[in-house]
Amino acid sequence: MSNDLTPDSDRLLHEGRALLADNQAGGRHRRTQSIGRGSAELRQRNLMTRIKLIGASLLAIVFAAMALGIAIDGIGFTGIMVAFLAVVAATFLFSNFPKVRVPNRSDLNTGDVRHMVARTELWLEHQRPALPPPAVTLVDQIGVQLDALGLQLENVDPVHPAAVETRKLVGETLPGMVDAYRKIPASLRREERAGSTPDKQLVESLGKISNEIDRVTRQLADGALDDLAIRTRYLDYRYGADGEPAALPEPNKQDI
Repeated sequence: MSNDLTPDSDRLLHEGRALLADNQAGGRHRRTQSIGRGSAELRQRNLMTRIKLIGASLLAIVFAAMALGIAIDGIGFTGIMVAFLAVVAATFLFSNFPKVRVPNRSDLNTGDVRHMVARTELWLEHQRPALPPPAVTLVDQIGVQLDALGLQLENVDPVHPAAVETRKLVGETLPGMVDAYRKIPASLRREERAGSTPDKQLVESLGKISNEIDRVTRQLADGALDDLAIRTRYLDYRYGADGEPAALPEPNKQDI
């Protein structure tokens, strides 16, 4: 019986050490760090909202205290302390609220491309604590790729096949795969079955999605690169390679 328990004990010890190593390597930092520009903008917007609420509440408290002091000819020490406590309470409250709203998975593939990318990045950020370290690295990489892809898609017709395919990949396939992994109990994620483990399958799938995002981004960029090359060739023809106007053809003597 004790021999039967040995593999499970070793596996649990291995999982505990891996989790501890992940936390020591910066797991907490990864939970709060934005993986892309879109999610960073959402966080920045939330921060600005909090700052505005703090400023408005402080002004309201000060003006209320001044108005009360004028009305009753001074608020005294007690009034000053009450105003001070109100300032502390308002600052504490709006320093922590409102929280950044994590989008639901069903809301990811909605709206324009820019907001879809931002919501997906923010959603992925909040899934990182449940993912193995190699998958976290890939998620961070995908966040950078999504920024570049979002810029490309902003200038593409929404019904373009590449745009439709990308929306499905980013808004449905990617979050669906992460969701499926999270439903697996933590104790079974490193258990080998059919020659692989859920951890390995997740990393492999994220790698394939990363490659596909890169392929689509390059495919969309090809059109812009071709357009730039055409314009460059035209400038070379019109003004010469050194930026000087190209020599005009000699006039035909019959035209003089």
